Amino acid sequence: MKKPQTAGVADIFARALQDCAPQPGDTIGIALSGGLDSSALLHLAQAWSQEQGVSLRAFHVHHGLSPNADAWLAHCEALCASLGVPFEASRVSIEVNPKTGTEEAARKRRYGALGALCAQHGVRLLLTAHHQDDQAETVLLQLLRGSGTAGLSGMDGANSAPELLANPDLVMARPLLPVSRKQLEAYVAKHAIAHIHDESNDDARFARNALRHQVMPVLAQAFPGFQERFARSARHAQSAQRLLTELATQDLAHCLDGDCLELAKLRELSTDRCYNLLRHWFGTRNLRMPSTAWLAQMLAQLLEARPDAQLLVTHPECHVRRHRDRLYLTPKLADLAGMRERDDANIPGLEKAGQQFHWQGQASIAFPAYGGVLHFDPVAEGEQGVDTAWLQAQTLTIDFRQGGERLKLALNRPTKSLKYHYQAVDVPAWERERLPLVSAAQQLLYAAGIGLDCHCLGLPDQPRVNLRWVAR
Repeated sequence: MKKPQTAGVADIFARALQDCAPQPGDTIGIALSGGLDSSALLHLAQAWSQEQGVSLRAFHVHHGLSPNADAWLAHCEALCASLGVPFEASRVSIEVNPKTGTEEAARKRRYGALGALCAQHGVRLLLTAHHQDDQAETVLLQLLRGSGTAGLSGMDGANSAPELLANPDLVMARPLLPVSRKQLEAYVAKHAIAHIHDESNDDARFARNALRHQVMPVLAQAFPGFQERFARSARHAQSAQRLLTELATQDLAHCLDGDCLELAKLRELSTDRCYNLLRHWFGTRNLRMPSTAWLAQMLAQLLEARPDAQLLVTHPECHVRRHRDRLYLTPKLADLAGMRERDDANIPGLEKAGQQFHWQGQASIAFPAYGGVLHFDPVAEGEQGVDTAWLQAQTLTIDFRQGGERLKLALNRPTKSLKYHYQAVDVPAWERERLPLVSAAQQLLYAAGIGLDCHCLGLPDQPRVNLRWVAR
């Protein structure tokens, strides 16, 4: 029986582009570094776009990390000119984070620049030259990092990555993902496509390069064609991850209460489903995925702590808190000047007793030291408010709670502590410390998050205002 002929690179590319469905008249972009892979992609995309009536643009990112960077840019520009493809480059500077290194910093800046170039030219589909060997390297790297199914899924044929590309309308496609590097090398040789060589790809200090030059050749010798089998495993992992995401979506809908999770419902799930749900929840909030060890410790603390415990677990990008048997993800907020020792605040008007001010009828006053804006809203007839004439005659003070403050909301209601009022309106403890108070003549006038003290209310026939605090 005759062995079926393997599809050529151009056929594989064309089928992948059909799945992305660009229409005649659309503009697509390609990421062009000038290396062998992206140069082959440019050649394929140029021929295909002419046949389909689709416009093509090539984008190059100049990192400035190599002494050859200017020459690479010139090469890419000349290559595009020879094919009649519009070309544009973006120069970026790399700020290295010691924790992630140069490689990761360059990657983030590169994709951010590509996303900006696509937005500038109305491009909604960006092609990259990732191929089958890249997929095998990615799967092996993730395996060495101990990743779960999400990491072992490798790269998708197409996906959106708004947090990476800074462009929510952009889809990034990898039409060469089923193609091996050997096939690309043969294609480039056949069509005599000029390309550059990035010397950084030879530096074995980078994990991916070490795999490419030291591990993959050994695997290829012992297990010929392993790249395709790795790619198949990645597709199985993608299928499994889709099922896990579907289950997590259902569990999240069951446990979600506004912006928080009901721990009683979380306790109904198995430990593995809890982990799956929490990872998914972190992903929906664009937060870095926690490690398994961190997740296990967090879940144990949340579920086992006594009911009245003010639990706080710190994540690199947020705080995880528990309040009234609900789980919250809250941002990490810097201390406000008004929360620090007054002698160290160094802000005019901010004294040990708070910041004094006078209201002169303006609609609002900003208080940066207290993290927000105090609004003075006119009230309609029949509504309660503070007499405007009386308020303008007072020396007012804004400050955070010092402890022991009490507030009476209505004449027919008892005076209660602020803690009681905050509990009554379900304000979590971590929010209370950032809600200021406004006093007049040492009498509490207004507590943000609660309301006005009834002793300060004006008469119904007088112009009145209500106070309203908006945090920034």
